[in-house]
This record gives sequence, structure tokens and C-alpha cells, in this order.
Amino acid sequence: MNTLSAFYQNLGLTLSLLVIATFLLAGMIKGVIGLGLPTIAMGLLGLAMAPSQAAALLIIPATLTNVWQLAFGGHLLGLIKRLWPMLLAIFIGTGAGTVWIGMAGGQWVVRALGGALMLYALSGLFLPALRVGGQSERWLGPLCGVVTGVITSATGVFVIPAVPYLQALGLSKDELVQALGLSFTVSTLALAAGLLWRGALGGGELSASLLALIPAVLGMLLGQWLRQRISAVLFKRVFFIGLGVLGGHLLING
Repeated sequence: MNTLSAFYQNLGLTLSLLVIATFLLAGMIKGVIGLGLPTIAMGLLGLAMAPSQAAALLIIPATLTNVWQLAFGGHLLGLIKRLWPMLLAIFIGTGAGTVWIGMAGGQWVVRALGGALMLYALSGLFLPALRVGGQSERWLGPLCGVVTGVITSATGVFVIPAVPYLQALGLSKDELVQALGLSFTVSTLALAAGLLWRGALGGGELSASLLALIPAVLGMLLGQWLRQRISAVLFKRVFFIGLGVLGGHLLING
């Protein structure tokens, strides 16, 4: 508890409120569309703190909400059998990227985060629905996994190119939601291992991350309630536009 108090005292009241508001918003978006918690958290917190510190804060909220997401739907075993090459490649790519690049801070990391967010937003807004055939899946899955892992190790964002790839597999709605939760869980655990190896994930960070779970879960419950009452298409469009603006800001002013 003392470690937790010290961490947020060092952040100050303004940044502590930013952490709470960020995870509430990110959890709500994840509750509506099944993704977006780490992306929003890294994007907003990256405006005010080092990427490694922001990534440490999202470890517990991202892991538990992703496990929650992948646990329901009835397709888990089949998805693991189909996606394990990509999932293994994500873990390997994150580990290699941690050793090779790391998340050491600096303007180039913030700008890389902004670039990753912009790519994700543009792909969501403008790319047509792609389809990956069975033959292509054998080599494209591991390739996307490695690239996703390297980007994760540098920016803390693990949606490019994993999310567009999973969306192109022609999965059902329930399968896609579970597949996203599975991919994000592996990415989060790999990121946590990398941060721990680099000494950026101590007791203070883990305690602070545990506290951030509260607004994240509240936001996710609110998002699931909203999902039944608004157009998912409209919400996704607004989400991607906002994400693109945020990514552009980080890319230009990083």
C-alpha cells in the first residue's frame, strides 16, 4: 500500500486523475467494440508520461479484461489450434524487440506510438474488408505475429498488424472477439515479461496497475451496456477518427 501511495504521489493529482479517466474511457471502448483498451491507454497516457511507465500501468487491466473477453464464446480451443503460430510469433517478436529496441523513451518512441495509432485508425477507416486464404494463412500469420511483437516492444501498442489480419480471416463475430482477446492476452504477457526484464515493472508499477483495473472494469461494464443501445458502426467510425487525431498529435509533437 505504501508503494502504491508513493507511486501516485509521485505522479501528482493531475496525472492520477488522467490515469483514472483514461482507463475508464478505454474500458468503455473495449466494452463496446471488443478492443481499444491498451491503444487508448498508451495514446492518452503517452501525452503525459514515458511510454514504458504508461505500458506498465496497463499490464493488469489489459491482461484481466482480455482473459475475461477470451473466456466466453465457446471457440477457444479451436482458435488456439488455428492461431498458435501467430501467437508464438508475437511472443518471440516481442522478446526480440525488447532486446533489440526496448521502450527506452525519447521522442522517437512517442512518434512511433503516434505512427502505430495512425496506421490503425487509417486501416479501420479506409481499408476494405480483406480476406486471407488458407495457403496464405500459413506464412502470413507468423509474419504478422513477429511484426506485431516488435511494434509492441517499442510502443506498447499491439494492434498492428494483428487486428487487421484477424479481421481478414473470415471469423464469426463471437470467434473474432475471442481471437482478439487471445491475441491481446499473449501480447500483454509478452510485454510484461519484457518490461520486467528491463527493470521497468517493479512493485510500484504493479500496484498502480492493479488500482487502474477498477476504472477499466467499470468502463468495460458501461461499454457493454452501451453496445446494446448505439450503432456499433457509428461508434467505430468516431473511435477511429479520434484515434487518428491522437496519433497525429503524438507523431508531430512527440
